[in-house]
Amino acid sequence: MKFDSIIIGGGIAGYTAGLRSLEAGLKTAIISNGQSALHFSSGSIDLLSHTPTGKVIRNPATIFNKFTNEFPDHPYSKVGKETVFESLEWYKNLLTTAGIPLTQQDNGDNHLRITPLGTLKSTWLSQPYVQQLPMRLTEHAITRIVVVQINDFRDFNAKMITDNLLQIPEFKNVEITHTNISIDGFSGLKRNACELRSIDIARILSNENEVEALAAKLKAIATPNDLVILPAITGDGMGLSVLNKLHALTNLTFHEVPTMPPSMLGIRLEETMIDLFIKAGGMLLKGDQVTHGDMVEDDSCHNSNGELTLKRIYTRNLESMPLTADNYIFASGSFFNKGLIAHHDKLQEPVFNLDMNSTQARNAWYNPQFFSANSQPFLSLGIKTNHKFNPMLAGKVVNNLFCAGSNLGGYDPIAQGCGSGVAISTGYHAANQLLQHTKNSHSKHLTSDSLA
Repeated sequence: MKFDSIIIGGGIAGYTAGLRSLEAGLKTAIISNGQSALHFSSGSIDLLSHTPTGKVIRNPATIFNKFTNEFPDHPYSKVGKETVFESLEWYKNLLTTAGIPLTQQDNGDNHLRITPLGTLKSTWLSQPYVQQLPMRLTEHAITRIVVVQINDFRDFNAKMITDNLLQIPEFKNVEITHTNISIDGFSGLKRNACELRSIDIARILSNENEVEALAAKLKAIATPNDLVILPAITGDGMGLSVLNKLHALTNLTFHEVPTMPPSMLGIRLEETMIDLFIKAGGMLLKGDQVTHGDMVEDDSCHNSNGELTLKRIYTRNLESMPLTADNYIFASGSFFNKGLIAHHDKLQEPVFNLDMNSTQARNAWYNPQFFSANSQPFLSLGIKTNHKFNPMLAGKVVNNLFCAGSNLGGYDPIAQGCGSGVAISTGYHAANQLLQHTKNSHSKHLTSDSLA
């Protein structure tokens, strides 16, 4: 099968690149091995919350140029400020138009969200029922918080959230309490309600009568002046419509908190991107995995080191039928997704065996203090790329392969609070580089034909 572009990886970087390619009119396929890390995510989009040295960032735009000058190996430095913010605005508009509104602070600041542990974490874009607290937390207007525990639901701990919120000095004058309610639909189940995950409860709440019954119980325990913290238990496709109905019936202010996986907030993003990709004409090969590819020397390259071109790739399910494209985007993920592998004596990218950005000894990959305030070094290891995100194989640039997302080195998505921002901006940038490479290749062919 022949495509203009093939995206390897079905996470947020892969779908960003795929959707951007389709917008440009390219025949595009995405090869996705399974569920992405979005099933474990908060559903918010982080841009940049801390520098690599640990300094808190309130307003990313105001420090961006200084940041990229100080940390030239960070993916944001290769993408550039203009493209980073352009890509996030593009993504926000895309998801909002598709029914998942993403919003941010009017002043350009990050905002704080309440986490499943009852701590606060800064982020950039959030879904409608994520309460956006100001970075200057003393400016919050909350007077009372009610944390709701669903009886028999084990993937959410209201007491732990309450206890940790009580430790936050800025909430010392806030009344914080937790309460238990039941969901009527549990009583008719043939299985033990304790076995239910968030996605199971979402199916129960797809019934309008169940939503109305839940609304009545919520209205009895809170007032419109309260912040009501709920586990994220409303569905992927219809989740926001259920919450909109709960809000209309109760007039309460809700804050959704992701539960133990699966995260309904993250699934909403993934399902929306999949739907957009398929409706735009993309081909999705889900449940398949790229095993290897054929690289050849690029005869048209005049670089003394030479360059390589990826001619075709092979997958687990289509082993005898190679897939070919003019250009490829490699968004395979990091260690969590097996996009990168740590052996006893080396780090490896397992599909093409691309060059990595570290050759250090194993004891340099990690911090012995697991809960240290300092980052774990392995999180910033990844594929070595040039400024266009072309990777290298044995020191030679692969000129029609572009990397994106968490397989890149040079940044720590956890400590720096930039995982989804890097995924979106590098996926967007990689697609732009792919389009430019396609245009340049087309121009070369036209020139060769005219000379002939």
